[in-house]
Amino acid sequence: MDLRYPIGQFAHAGDIDAEQREAWIRDIAELPALLKEAVKDLSEEQLNTPYRDGGWQVRQVVHHIADSHMNSLIRFKLALTEEHPTIRPYYEERWAELADTTDEPIDSALELIDAMHRKWITLLRAMSEEQFARTFYHPGSGETVRLDTNLGIYSWHGRHHLSHITRLADRSGWK
Repeated sequence: MDLRYPIGQFAHAGDIDAEQREAWIRDIAELPALLKEAVKDLSEEQLNTPYRDGGWQVRQVVHHIADSHMNSLIRFKLALTEEHPTIRPYYEERWAELADTTDEPIDSALELIDAMHRKWITLLRAMSEEQFARTFYHPGSGETVRLDTNLGIYSWHGRHHLSHITRLADRSGWK
């Protein structure tokens, strides 16, 4: 198994229908509780353990989820309120080295993820078919991204990083 992509890379072919969107929305809604459960009994030493050689520490992964999903929520709001906006990419690997990621207890990230996901779910459940078809431009990849596709990417993203943590705990015999 590739420890970088324990659930594989994001892939979806074909149209995205309401049933698929609802499954992805459920993934986003469930992530905060699943993440809290995955890290609830971890020691500081375990939180400072990389999920793989050369990978981020568990602490960094948790803070990264908060940072990344915050950016995604903002991208949704931009695309819903502007016509095909160009979003602002960021250097996630640099963000992962900042003090609020390396030194801050994970509780702040978990609280942020919980609150932000509640907001995000409210927004997602109110969106129309036409709104899910809205787009933004990502200058880093050079791609136009539909909001329904971005929803799928972030459903995958949360499960991807949660799996980094849970599989490390399983391999290490922590739980």
